[in-house]
Amino acid sequence: METWYFVDSDHLTPALNMAMDEALMNWHREGKIPPVLRFYGWDPAGLSVGYFQKVHGKIDVESVKNHGYELVRRQTGGRAVLHDNELTYSVIVSEQHPDMPASVKEAYLVISQGLLEGFKELDIAAEFAIPEGKLDTNGSAVCFEEPSWYELIVDGKKAAGSAQTRKKGIILQHGSIPIEVDETKLFDMFIYKNERIKERARKAFSDKAISINNLSPAKKSYTEVKKAFQQGFEKGLNLNLEPFHLDEEQWAEVNQIAEEKYSNDKWNYSR
Repeated sequence: METWYFVDSDHLTPALNMAMDEALMNWHREGKIPPVLRFYGWDPAGLSVGYFQKVHGKIDVESVKNHGYELVRRQTGGRAVLHDNELTYSVIVSEQHPDMPASVKEAYLVISQGLLEGFKELDIAAEFAIPEGKLDTNGSAVCFEEPSWYELIVDGKKAAGSAQTRKKGIILQHGSIPIEVDETKLFDMFIYKNERIKERARKAFSDKAISINNLSPAKKSYTEVKKAFQQGFEKGLNLNLEPFHLDEEQWAEVNQIAEEKYSNDKWNYSR
């Protein structure tokens, strides 16, 4: 059983959340820390857009601000995710780790075993998505419209979304585990040709995605979900998780990355 650090950073701003992931990647690359599992929430709620995703003409920036949310661009690809009432996870591990396949798709399968076991801890019968052929995104900017390889689905509906990047020898996989989803607010974040098309997309979304509190007979809190997935990752990846708390110097580094990059319009609105 291998020991990884476990970072429970609670609820942070969108900029700090993305900066924390980047800092942890840097420290692991420099050999200062072992691989890391991190859990976190968002305060205020945030809309994260994929590294390559266009904001202009796709995202209703004014609506994001009017709801009191903050937009941030991720290091990882994929489509936009509204992070509100959810548990978010990050895994930071070297590409050279003996348990990490060279293939992105196969690495998803390894890491997502932790998610699968987490759902089991909540008595939710999730399974891996295995899409047939190329995903048809229909040009949608919304994540959770379709599952990708080895994301978690329940009754054919996407229950957790993940994205992965590899930078200078380090894998970052992070993802969203919705506890509850406000579909009206979600679809306010995106630009559609007209209200009729937006409403049609919103109604169709219910057939494609599902949250934990839609699946569980009893409502689950953030704390309960976090505990279940901590146990799930320990079991699914055969880990001993050692709590790790940042010191003052490390927090200063995270804050600097947040200020210079993830709070910067040049980064967030670059596309």
